[in-house]
Amino acid sequence: MITAAAQQITVKGVVRSAQGPLRYSVVQIKGSSDAAYTDKEGRYSLETARQGTAEIVVSLLGYAPQTRTIELGRENLTADWLLEPASRELDEVIVSASRKPETLSNVPSSVTVITRKALEDNMAVTTDLTQILANEVPGLAPSAQTNSNVGQSLRGRSVLVMIDGIPQSTPLRNGEVDMRSIDPSVLERVDVVKGATAIYGNGAAGGLINYITLSPKEDAPIAGRTTVNLTGSLAGLKNSTGGRLGQQLHGRLGKFDYVVSGMYERTGEWKDAKGQLVGTNYSLGETDSYNAFAKVGYTPNSRHRIQLMYNYYNSRQYSNYTLVNGNFLTGQPATGVLGKQDGQPTGINGNHNVQLSWQADSLIGGTSLHADAYYASRDDVFYVSLGRFEGGDGQSHTLAQKKGFRFMFSSPLGGHGSLSYGADLIHDVTSQPLVDGRVWVPEMKMFNIAPFAETQWAFFNHLVVKGGLRIEKVKIGVNDYTTLRITNASGGTVTPSFAVAGGDLEYTATLFNAGVRFNKYPAFQPYASFSQGFSVADVGLALRDAKVDNISKINTEAVLVNNYELGFVSKANKVRFELTGFVSTSALGAEMVYDAATDLFNVSRTPERTYGFEATAQYSPVANLDLHAFFSYVEGKSDTGRTGDYNMYLNGRRIATPKTGGSVHYRPLNTLELQLQYTGVLERDRFSKLPSGLYKGNEGIVKAYHLFNLNASYRVTRSTMLTLGIENLFNADYFPARSQWFMIPGFYSKGRGAAFNIGMTVKY
Repeated sequence: MITAAAQQITVKGVVRSAQGPLRYSVVQIKGSSDAAYTDKEGRYSLETARQGTAEIVVSLLGYAPQTRTIELGRENLTADWLLEPASRELDEVIVSASRKPETLSNVPSSVTVITRKALEDNMAVTTDLTQILANEVPGLAPSAQTNSNVGQSLRGRSVLVMIDGIPQSTPLRNGEVDMRSIDPSVLERVDVVKGATAIYGNGAAGGLINYITLSPKEDAPIAGRTTVNLTGSLAGLKNSTGGRLGQQLHGRLGKFDYVVSGMYERTGEWKDAKGQLVGTNYSLGETDSYNAFAKVGYTPNSRHRIQLMYNYYNSRQYSNYTLVNGNFLTGQPATGVLGKQDGQPTGINGNHNVQLSWQADSLIGGTSLHADAYYASRDDVFYVSLGRFEGGDGQSHTLAQKKGFRFMFSSPLGGHGSLSYGADLIHDVTSQPLVDGRVWVPEMKMFNIAPFAETQWAFFNHLVVKGGLRIEKVKIGVNDYTTLRITNASGGTVTPSFAVAGGDLEYTATLFNAGVRFNKYPAFQPYASFSQGFSVADVGLALRDAKVDNISKINTEAVLVNNYELGFVSKANKVRFELTGFVSTSALGAEMVYDAATDLFNVSRTPERTYGFEATAQYSPVANLDLHAFFSYVEGKSDTGRTGDYNMYLNGRRIATPKTGGSVHYRPLNTLELQLQYTGVLERDRFSKLPSGLYKGNEGIVKAYHLFNLNASYRVTRSTMLTLGIENLFNADYFPARSQWFMIPGFYSKGRGAAFNIGMTVKY
């Protein structure tokens, strides 16, 4: 028997960019192995035996992929393509502002989205997420370049950090180490929602940072990329070299899709601009980091999807040096001398996140459901406190475990509105013992249930109106415990050891949000919003330093924050400009204060107000040149007399200096991209010196400094990319802002001098 061969159809064409033909582009029929590569003239010839409707995808490393639906018949076809460079800016993108698919043009508040392209640009220089966020997000305080994000506030208040909506922050005992919870190589993007928000619950007094993890993008059964990097100091090469190795695989097998990734990074010694060792307290030098990530999805039909995600991150410092304190008065920076560090290595000793989610669309009445259950645990190890505890030294670590379940229904209301409603449940167990087992902060067991509802309406196709409420019910239980005796340098008692009776702390709060946005005219798209945020006080801080014998004497009333925002977006030709002003108020401060007259521990009753503005601009004068700039200003004061007169500035731990920044992206060739990035930290001088020449705690003057980073990427072949990054290009000699306002000798470290990062990425 003779079998007729299937007729072959040829699809031909040219793939170009605005600068000319694109070599090595992949032209593939989606869902099949039929593919072709372009030659040096950008030409391709794709043969297939398929008939009927097919989707053709064209992709090239460094460019945004394009998909086109083509009808395949018996005739050969011609299809030409014009690819755009992968963009750092997204105008229409799903964000975390409402916990459901939404575009930026419908959000009545300020949101910064760090795209995958922007992440890759920054990773060519540094993989420190605190530094990447500081480079990209107006309103976020500068990075201290350590494994701690102490003082890195957002608009002067605390920020809630999440991974795919799973909270990483520990508000019950805030160790301020939550920004470095995952490696940026497994992130699709980062959503930063600025201003108080209750949409994800406790802790977002200043906003939220949501790390969105990778999802598979290709239909091939297996694809992936391998990355190799070499790093080191240009200011002092000796012992400074380090390396990084990453491997990712992803693909689609029938109704299943997957992403798996592994990363290991080892940094060498960090050197300042003079080639001297940067102080070792929480330094990211001599640090080993690991990240393991997996995501598996199952889509039985177009209406349902089930997904399982797991991420593990570990980053600890294994230094060959012991700390030499700095001196704020003399300007002497902290450094180190050869020797064994005290205690265990500091850093993240394991951060685990597991999430199982289910998405169901087109239920009764067009309602959709998104539900997920998650488990998260972390162990963060802090530095050794010399002679602080009875019996000598002590080293603490924060242990936190979270179990949560969330569900949300979204229902259409007529043709112009929608209603989202659901509830969040979380069980959080947090403690801060010493690593030798002594109890410093006992276990705090929090159960939080929060029903919520939000509605959105679109009128006349241009006016978007939103409003919602959320009810927080929180219960925190603490068992009886005994405090540790705290001593001074000579061994004298600062706080005696005594028994404290446990009990329950309960909170209830009803939170509202409302917003409006008008999008009719591209040149002027105004928006306004009011939102409230909720955060329990740092209960663990009160428990460990307790001066009372019963937790019922600790008044830990939660902090309720009101955020008012007014702004607009303007688009004209190749320019986008956004200006936002904000005011944030709270009747209570966030710090615990002991009142000796009443023998009670209270939340600071001092009302607070923070305010400021942010401006961003993007401009693409020609196809191969992108310009970006921003400026942010935040200030904060407290009403010490509770008279309505906000007369006392908030300190540097809360309020960041004015910050400016920008970048220039230039593509002189289709295979070459260059970026120069600038971050300027300006001066803040709000407080008077003490007679000693020092300032009160956290009130040190911050003197300005300016940093430039350079990165270049060159596509060698269709699958191979070389990158070169130089951090602190001009080798600026400076103290980061936190070193300056903190003034603590052990943390008075200089910033990193000029450093290099050479990388190679192979995609297949």
